Amino acid sequence: MDRSQKADSVAQLSEVFGEAGVVVITRNLGLSVAQSTVLRTKMREVGATYKVAKNSLAKLAIKDTDYSGLDSFLSGPTAISYSTDPVAAAKAVVDFAKSTDKIEIVGGSMGAQVLDPEGVKALASMPSLDELRGTIIGLVQAPATKIAQLTTAPAAKLARVFAAYGDKEAA
Repeated sequence: MDRSQKADSVAQLSEVFGEAGVVVITRNLGLSVAQSTVLRTKMREVGATYKVAKNSLAKLAIKDTDYSGLDSFLSGPTAISYSTDPVAAAKAVVDFAKSTDKIEIVGGSMGAQVLDPEGVKALASMPSLDELRGTIIGLVQAPATKIAQLTTAPAAKLARVFAAYGDKEAA
């Protein structure tokens, strides 16, 4: 890599750290190309990204950002996973790490809050932004549905009573 490529890489990583809701650092322990492809596919499905970056460039990119606490995690064969959703990247990495011993979660960060591996796993156990939205919509719709049922119930009861009287008169 020449200087201009390194500068471009640092600028790109700085942009990533400026937009990310969560960043997870992993250590690759002999991850094959096929396994890496599977991980990248899973990450894309949830709106996250998995990127192998040179540690020295990543350290330059996180300087003067909320993610500066990740500096100590960037040593050895590492990779960066990130997403704007505060849970998506952590959930995808933790799920993938359960299926193989070729990747190790080193730590992560949600803005200035640095997370150890257990913190990343705890974050991954939380519902994602989409799941929370679905729950909230369900909670908002439930009272409306119940109100609709309550307003139609008296009319239905009256109709049954009138039908019963009509049947009684006919008999």
